[in-house]
Amino acid sequence: MPLRDGGAARRPNIIVIVSDDHGYADRSALGTREDVATPALDRLAAQGASYTNAYVTAPICSPSRAGLAAGSYQQRWGAFWFNNSEIGPAEVPTTAELLRAEGYATGYFGKVHYGTEHAGDRGTPPQHGYEESFYGLAGESMGRLNYLHHSEAAVDSYGEAAFPMAVQPLWEGGEPAELEGFLTDEIGARARTFISDHAAEPFLATVAFNAVHNFCWQLPAEELAKRGLPAYEDWNPGESEYLDWYDGAISPHLENGRAYYLAQLELMDAQIGKILDHLDELGLAEDTLVVYTTDNGGSTCNYGVNEPLRGTKYTLWEGGIRVPFLARWTGRIPAGAVREGLASSMDILPTALAAAGADPQSYGHVDGLDLLGGFGDDDGDASDGSAGSGPGSASASGHEALHWDCGWQWAVRRGDWKLSFVDSTSPVPDSIRRVEHADPGSGFFLANLARDESETTNLAASEPALVAELSALHDEWRAVIDAGVSPVAV
Repeated sequence: MPLRDGGAARRPNIIVIVSDDHGYADRSALGTREDVATPALDRLAAQGASYTNAYVTAPICSPSRAGLAAGSYQQRWGAFWFNNSEIGPAEVPTTAELLRAEGYATGYFGKVHYGTEHAGDRGTPPQHGYEESFYGLAGESMGRLNYLHHSEAAVDSYGEAAFPMAVQPLWEGGEPAELEGFLTDEIGARARTFISDHAAEPFLATVAFNAVHNFCWQLPAEELAKRGLPAYEDWNPGESEYLDWYDGAISPHLENGRAYYLAQLELMDAQIGKILDHLDELGLAEDTLVVYTTDNGGSTCNYGVNEPLRGTKYTLWEGGIRVPFLARWTGRIPAGAVREGLASSMDILPTALAAAGADPQSYGHVDGLDLLGGFGDDDGDASDGSAGSGPGSASASGHEALHWDCGWQWAVRRGDWKLSFVDSTSPVPDSIRRVEHADPGSGFFLANLARDESETTNLAASEPALVAELSALHDEWRAVIDAGVSPVAV
């Protein structure tokens, strides 16, 4: 690795890019969708590693983001679903807090949605480790940020629709910040400025795009014109009830819905490409670990495609929780590597801390694994011991098992086998079917994902012993979770 003044090995910069509702199939490098163009993500995959069995910890954004930030199952502090999700308490350190303690500059740019945070709460970036930040609080606006309007004037203009249309001002640190312009471009620009400002020191940049969350028709006028797409109006309270309007604004009822989605995806990908180019221009590419993932599976209501996976956001089918996951660190991660072992968004924290050379005890409490531990001398230069030597180091096989629990549905995957359960007595499944056009299923479902990746055949009736075994495994996990938060870092 490049050397700092005095001969000390330079610790890598860390960039974590998180998109919103990105469909598993929607990357052009996969070759499964002819309508997709993602050259920057393809570049990351070609220059780094693709994790084909990577998961988030929940099929919805808030608890998933909370688990990612802490490197642990968010259920440990009671974050199961929309109604009870929050970022981990102060005794559960985030990636930013731990890297800041290691001397890293820290910056957050984009969407925040761990739960119900408001200005000054722990869930806001300045309160969980980020020295610099530019962000929007999606929990104050039905889980989304408007792509174009964030000002007091927009709030006044939208009136009753300001809350669901997410036009409230953004935040810069602890101060309100107005923006009338395309949010995706501004997030990318802010991230690049931060990178320039901290090029001489190790840094963590978390870049959390609102794309490709609905409502994707909120595009700059020039982009609509270039693509031949008609403008689509946000909700007008005087014309309809919100839920009636919403049903017409999602799949399968939104005309041009897939085209709007692809436009947002391409524009986000372009900003990712600019970040990668910026690293090249500053001579930082080889000194930077870049990780890309999304917060949950693609949303059918937003025209994302998860094929060949079954299901969508909100569900524990593979399409709700298995996500795109890419990592690049030139010279450390071999170009074009493919890892099929079980990986998780929880792994980002220990991977970043291990790469930074932190004392393994500082992150020994997490549920995630150091993904770099799977790259030995045959794959790349791991001889410096900078990663993969501490607790929680991963081999190429990854996690032995992963668990999910939303309160009304749960699942466990161990090896090729996955068991899921949906409580049919809960009102939540019917609500999701009715409002979001997604079907979580009902009762037990057992699949062998090596033979049936699309979860088409339920083997629960023919494999009762395995159902009992995996149910017991999940019960054991849940008992540990219910005992409280994980041990804190020391």
